Amino acid sequence: MIRIVKMTFRPECVREFQETFARSKPTILTYKGCSEVQLLQDENDDRVMATYSIWDSEASLNNYRNSEFFRSTWKHTKTLFAEKPEATSFARIDT
Repeated sequence: MIRIVKMTFRPECVREFQETFARSKPTILTYKGCSEVQLLQDENDDRVMATYSIWDSEASLNNYRNSEFFRSTWKHTKTLFAEKPEATSFARIDT
């Protein structure tokens, strides 16, 4: 499954989030079932970013989301938002 979380940050918090993500990425990749995690930035609005991650199952994603690491990182990240985040999960369709 592919998980995309779109986030809009306060302008003064953009760099802080980028640094937080850079520190967190190696740890996220150690979670069972996570094969990729990337940070994307909107081409027209530097405040808008999205995380793109690939998980082998919803159970693996939920295991990560229920971890102390995620809870503490997300608690901090939420303080940087300018708008409510949007999260969506997608299933791959092989054609």
